[in-house]
Amino acid sequence: MLREWSAGDEGMADRVVPLLYEELKRLASRELRRERPEHTLQVTALVNEAYMRLREVHGVTWEDRSQFLGFAAHLIRRILVDHARRRSAARRGGGAVRTTLDEADGLVARQPPDVIAVDDALRTLAQIDRRKAAVVELRFFGGLTVEETAAVLRVSPETVGREWRRAKAWLYRELDERGGETGGC
Repeated sequence: MLREWSAGDEGMADRVVPLLYEELKRLASRELRRERPEHTLQVTALVNEAYMRLREVHGVTWEDRSQFLGFAAHLIRRILVDHARRRSAARRGGGAVRTTLDEADGLVARQPPDVIAVDDALRTLAQIDRRKAAVVELRFFGGLTVEETAAVLRVSPETVGREWRRAKAWLYRELDERGGETGGC
């Protein structure tokens, strides 16, 4: 069904999204838990916005569920970053909270993360090493397992594990240099 949607069958989107709706809600819910408590976006609104953006995507071929969810996680991240940038721009001086990263089966923030700082660091990492940035995006934002990430990237699970460790170390250092806290890393 994903391949048919990728091939241009617009009606297939209406059949695919309901089947994956609970997983999209899980992704959105996890991302919103990492946000500040008074966040104005709700899970349903975030999923709906992601769905609308997914409908606008053309030229992407989804081979499987993991790849689709990884892409959806990327869209959810973009929505949250865009929302944070608009909110920050609306306030004089920004007032962004620094990000604390901790390891607990992935990168988990102890306090609501500054998604803009994480996004900026991830963009910098992507310029240096696209695969490491993709691993972080799929594992952290997409919630994919090592095996699912390996399948999406078409590399071995060992390579994903190695890239994951190196990317986390790089992000810890980068956020620390930018003035973020790295807590109990």
